Amino acid sequence: MKALLICKDKPGALPVRVATRDAHLAYIAASGVVELAGPTLGDDGHPNGSMIVLEVPDLDAARAWAAGDPYAQAGLFDSVTVQGWRRVVG
Repeated sequence: MKALLICKDKPGALPVRVATRDAHLAYIAASGVVELAGPTLGDDGHPNGSMIVLEVPDLDAARAWAAGDPYAQAGLFDSVTVQGWRRVVG
């Protein structure tokens, strides 16, 4: 199943995002379940969250992936929403 993660950064956490980015990208590459991912942007054009689409067996696997993300482990996120998702266009 596809799972959508919407992650919102804590205010002022851009330095955490920058410091953890390489580990986050390595985690994405090693996991093999990320189909689409990228930062959400604030009005100032700086990252303020993440949008990630996973291909996983179930939502528990998506939650486990989210918990293991170096961004999450570094305390970057204020909130993480995990829900099922279906591709219709694109």
